[in-house]
Amino acid sequence: MKRKEVDIDLLSPMMKQYMEIKDEHEDELLFYRLGDFYELFFEDACLASRELELTLTGKNAGLSERVPMCGVPFHSVKPYIEKLVNKGYKIAICEQLEDPKSVKGMVKRGVVQVISKGTVVDLELLNASSNHYIASIIDYKYMYAICYADISIGKLYVVNVLHQMEKLMGTILNLGVLEVVLKDNSDLNLVQTLKGTYGIEVSFCDKSLDNEYTNLYEHLSDMHQIESVKMLLYYLVVKELKNLSHFEKAEVVILDDFLALDVHTVRNLELITTLRLKDRTYSLLWLLDKTKTAMGARMLKEWLMKPLLDEKLINERYDMIEVFNNEFILKEKLRDLLYNVYDIERLCGKASCGSLNARDVLQLKNSLKVLPEISDILKKVNYGVVLNTHEKLFALLDAAIYENPPVTLKEGYLIKDGYNSELDELKSIRSGGKDFIARFEEDLKKKSNISNLKVGYNKVFGYFIEVSNGQKDKVTDDLRWERRQTLTNCERYISPELKEKEALILNAEEKIIELEYSLFMDIKKEILKEVLALKDTAHILANVDALCSLATCAEEYHLVRPVLNHEHIIDIKNGFHPVISKVSNSDYVKNDCVMDNTINTLLITGPNMSGKSTYMRQLAIIIIMAQMGSFVPADEANLPIFDKIFTRIGASDDLVSGQSTFMVEMQESKNAILNATVNSLILFDELGRGTATYDGMSLAKAILEYVTKKIGCKTLFSTHYHELTSIEREISSIKNVHVSAIEENKNLIFLHKVKSGALDKSYGIHVAKLAGLPEEIIVSASKTLSYYENNSKSKKASSVQLEMEFPMEEKDSLVNERLKAIDVLRLTPLDALNVLYELKNLVDKS
Repeated sequence: MKRKEVDIDLLSPMMKQYMEIKDEHEDELLFYRLGDFYELFFEDACLASRELELTLTGKNAGLSERVPMCGVPFHSVKPYIEKLVNKGYKIAICEQLEDPKSVKGMVKRGVVQVISKGTVVDLELLNASSNHYIASIIDYKYMYAICYADISIGKLYVVNVLHQMEKLMGTILNLGVLEVVLKDNSDLNLVQTLKGTYGIEVSFCDKSLDNEYTNLYEHLSDMHQIESVKMLLYYLVVKELKNLSHFEKAEVVILDDFLALDVHTVRNLELITTLRLKDRTYSLLWLLDKTKTAMGARMLKEWLMKPLLDEKLINERYDMIEVFNNEFILKEKLRDLLYNVYDIERLCGKASCGSLNARDVLQLKNSLKVLPEISDILKKVNYGVVLNTHEKLFALLDAAIYENPPVTLKEGYLIKDGYNSELDELKSIRSGGKDFIARFEEDLKKKSNISNLKVGYNKVFGYFIEVSNGQKDKVTDDLRWERRQTLTNCERYISPELKEKEALILNAEEKIIELEYSLFMDIKKEILKEVLALKDTAHILANVDALCSLATCAEEYHLVRPVLNHEHIIDIKNGFHPVISKVSNSDYVKNDCVMDNTINTLLITGPNMSGKSTYMRQLAIIIIMAQMGSFVPADEANLPIFDKIFTRIGASDDLVSGQSTFMVEMQESKNAILNATVNSLILFDELGRGTATYDGMSLAKAILEYVTKKIGCKTLFSTHYHELTSIEREISSIKNVHVSAIEENKNLIFLHKVKSGALDKSYGIHVAKLAGLPEEIIVSASKTLSYYENNSKSKKASSVQLEMEFPMEEKDSLVNERLKAIDVLRLTPLDALNVLYELKNLVDKS
């Protein structure tokens, strides 16, 4: 049965109300609150029952046929919402807007929030160490205006991106945006790329929010950015019913202020996740994250993804790392205190969105408790920023909230004794009532001579006297008990005295719950008044936590402070890859990387598995760590400031878009070549290996020459084409280096040491042997290699040779094709002379 097929006039009043609300939320799964359950009906029920593996039942709704229905308990709804949201569905939460006890007839209901991938605010559904971004994108044909926000912490950003799909997708993917809002007429290719290729949720909105939250964007001067903000605000406020009172003013992000890392570089260098398992473990972020707070973890990730170009700011972070490590006792005490700080940013978000509960308030109180000690330490290390300790708010929360409050706000036991006199009086009545019940039970046992009777309570009958069947004969008329319920093994009674006291006790309980709820709402208002100040405090704590994390890493991994230069010099002594060094079971071989201002390119040769890729990656990682403000893995490091890093490392097909390894390789190479400047770093690992030998070698040579001569940036270029090494003689800014290996008893031993000069020998068969291929294959390959080596012409590799190979191949091809077409048995002597003359001409022309 489908919703649109139903005659609304025949439906029950409750179902009519459902239909009216659902008509306003066609695109969402409507979780409709009925008592202690959220119910879904019609198509929503069928879909949810399949996705959540729930039993699909039916409900009488005034029709001859039961309408499809499924439901989940309201107190355990979060896992179900999380599962649906992760699958890309939007959820509309419909609540009762009135107290059923005070309303006759239908209770008013309405949607109180809409939840989608990018608008989750519940802490239990969020990744604590990552931001949760939703973004709006407006295509202006010559540029994209992007506004992105993390609702859970109230951060809002705007950025302009060049009108290039690759730059747009790189920005969105590097930010980790989960949901994108586009205009209805947006490019279908963009929609498909976002949703189909990368699994980013796409929503549509053509309207702007004009009269609310103007304070968030009134300081902006770029009208394109303002429009992107207003479109996102409309989607969040009108469509998703979000309260954004905790939002800070939109911050303008200028991409040129940071070291540019395209999406390929982030992936190839395994900055956030590993290539193989797509997991955070063994990534660079995993290694550097020694933070104690969720806020610090997010800040550290932001620093890693946005390394600085400002030398002053970089050195300020170096200075604080040195201070913390010199004051290591204070640093460890500070880290211990930070461990007690909860996610203040997201607690502020919950307060503004109205979902803050008593346990959240308790977390906030415990976070504020340690601020005075943190403030004292920051003063001792001359941190330079004054930390607001929020002492008045802490005193309020400390006096008000129980240490172990319930999750929900309508159970009571929220507010401490002594906070409110009226509440204390009601609690006294309740406590006295419970004492009365205990005494009353003892008196009844003596009076009736029924030793096992009990005084109990349930919501249907209130307080009652329970007597077992074996003792019910002792219940006489003079006791004035009235039978209320007969059970299998007992009888239940009431008495006038019991009912009189019950009214007083129950009213006190109800009034306590109502008053505590009211007092808690007042406390939330006080928290809301300090939300922006609390967020400033959270920002300071996040910075301190991230710096402490980098200081701890510097100490633990023996990192050094780099020196920054303006002479385009790279001078690294005993550099190493920090992650591999940390997890390696063997001693890590450290290497120098020296490129003075006369050397632009290192051309790296060496066997597979010798460490060429690791050597290249470690240089990029050292640079990124240096510019994010961290000490670096080396004995000494003298580095320029780079503006962009491009990498082409590893071979992988892009199966989603149907692109081969070679096409991916060429596109990544193009991205580097077109966008690199003289201040960039390019890493090309075995470029050209995805196609035929001569094609690959020619392309590698041409790209190497172009990057070195035309761009002039620092480049590491590894290759198995040993013929390329002769370019060193032609271009003085190219230097040959190799990763050494030795043969002992026909076995290959990798030394992993980078040395000057070229390597003119391949070790592919040795590597195959190390990989464990069958001996028969190794022997056969060795014989074939020996044959080719003995029969090949001894030519010295040069750039001239590369130019010669293709004509020779073309010449041989033409002659061979002509010979194959000749039917020798049908040739006359004259024809044979003509064919010979033709073949001679072919050879001469070539």
